Amino acid sequence: MLRNLRGKFLRFSSNTTTKLRFSTSSAAAYTVSDDLHEQSSESSQASVSRDTGDYISAILSCKNVIDVGKIHAQVIVNGFLQELPVANKLLYLYAQFRAIADAETLFDEMSVKDSVSWSVMVGGFAKTGDFFNCLRVFREIVRSSLSLDNYTLPIVIRACREKRDSVVGGLIHELVLKSGMDLDSYVCAALVAMYAKCGMIDDACKLFDQLPKRDLVTWTVMIGAYADSGRPDESWVLFEKMRNEGIVPDRAAIVTIVNACAKLGALHKATIVHDYIRLMNFPVGVILGTALIDMHAKCGNVDAAREVFDSMKERNVISWSAMIAAYGYHGEARKALELFQMMMLERRLSPNEITFVSLLNSCSHAGFVEEGLEMFDLMAKYGIRPNVKHYTCMIDLLGRAGRLDEASEMIETLPVEKDETLWGSFLGACRIHKNVEMAERAAMSLLELQPENSGHYILLSNIYANDGKWEEVAKVRNLMNQRGLKKVPGYTWIEANNRTHRFKVGDRTHPKSKEIYESLRDLTDKLEKAGYVPDTNFVLHDVDEEVKVGMLSLHSEKLALAFGLIATPEGSLLRITKNLRVCGDCHSFFKFASLVTRREVVVRDANRFHCFKEGSCSCGDYW
Repeated sequence: MLRNLRGKFLRFSSNTTTKLRFSTSSAAAYTVSDDLHEQSSESSQASVSRDTGDYISAILSCKNVIDVGKIHAQVIVNGFLQELPVANKLLYLYAQFRAIADAETLFDEMSVKDSVSWSVMVGGFAKTGDFFNCLRVFREIVRSSLSLDNYTLPIVIRACREKRDSVVGGLIHELVLKSGMDLDSYVCAALVAMYAKCGMIDDACKLFDQLPKRDLVTWTVMIGAYADSGRPDESWVLFEKMRNEGIVPDRAAIVTIVNACAKLGALHKATIVHDYIRLMNFPVGVILGTALIDMHAKCGNVDAAREVFDSMKERNVISWSAMIAAYGYHGEARKALELFQMMMLERRLSPNEITFVSLLNSCSHAGFVEEGLEMFDLMAKYGIRPNVKHYTCMIDLLGRAGRLDEASEMIETLPVEKDETLWGSFLGACRIHKNVEMAERAAMSLLELQPENSGHYILLSNIYANDGKWEEVAKVRNLMNQRGLKKVPGYTWIEANNRTHRFKVGDRTHPKSKEIYESLRDLTDKLEKAGYVPDTNFVLHDVDEEVKVGMLSLHSEKLALAFGLIATPEGSLLRITKNLRVCGDCHSFFKFASLVTRREVVVRDANRFHCFKEGSCSCGDYW
């Protein structure tokens, strides 16, 4: 049966039969020199005797690829290349130093190879990101009927994960089952991660559930897989289950659940995780500290993020960039810029690409156009060439400020390839400023790049609806129907009494639904007396005004707010999250609500945070 599976894998991947290429080795410069032994005597490696163990020790002491080349030269001259342990160690060091061409040359020169030799080549290609050749060499291992081990299999499974090739990944899974490696935790963890990255989260979950024994590695991978696939709430459930089964998380598991909490946006869960970290005395190094900054910021508590930042004994450029980004999420661009100035006083640190993305996003969200332009120009001083993310920030910055012509001109002259995020930013700006002509151009470019993304159709449809072009709205929606696309449903959730309550538009499934709607009616009456007027421009349907007002009242964020008012102590802060952008009418509604109820309300939508307090929003109505 295993032979049949090997044949199946070989037939499927038969298009990858190219022979390993020969390239110039680092050893060559030393083997052709008459002064070989004189040159070698100047290095610490020259003292090795003609003994296999001494050569292996010398190889392992190499600090760089040049050192490896010198030892390689001596190995050739003294006739030790045929000693398999020596050749394999050379091969391994070349791969470790990413000198894959030298590794290939040595591999071709080896008259005898074992499973270690082949596995090192698989790992070497994977280390340099050449997953095509990684899988090709693995195919040769299968062809040669060499045994499969828990070093090579996770590497090739990861290659399938990075290529998002679930077909070849599935064939390798069959080989795993038949070779008896399906009980190995590293192999299983790699398979779970592969299926999850390929969008097959249910297959990953099924594999995880069927494992007779699950160790910490596998639990961690599955927790991360749920978070990466947009199901961070299930990451939390799994983390709790893991702890209940007596498995103590290590640093990797903690970082994984912290990242999941950041995506979940639930402050009480973030607090629980951080308290657990303190209780278990986990050292908060750079990686964990940066993850905590991101978690607190995305859960709406930028002050807690700053506390973590200030308490870190060591901070790298990623830590600083994360804190700058945190201020950007919350519309505090001035603090982001001040923090950047503080960072510049750290002599050993220089901003990188991520730092400037964070800065430009901060400026964009606050409408700091001139400051954003200054930051963009400053990149050259640090030798950073703008990539598509930086240009996307600039398009967003100019577009939000109404400078659509400048944004359009920048798009025309971009030295980088335009992607869907860049065009999406421009389309969003066109929607804000109701420029239908430019919006159509952006939408056409988006639909060419991502014809299956329903969000692009919806945004274009909304722009037409805002302009009263109902025939064009109908055409866009018909096109969506023809392509079998559906609008991503909007929903909102709120934390109350350490629980998360979720609502969708017009939701009546909550146990307190009757009280929620009564609360919403009372609140709306009070807001209208205070001056709130429903903005029916945000109802993008061709219906009567009275119907539009009714539709506005059913928005999920208003239901979440009404529930929060009856489920939490009077005067307490409310934290609300929405998966889509908050509409303009709800934004106005929340401002009035914060004034009338004397409640502070923090809302996280798809773009940023809004802090409503005493009738105003932290975004300054600029979002």
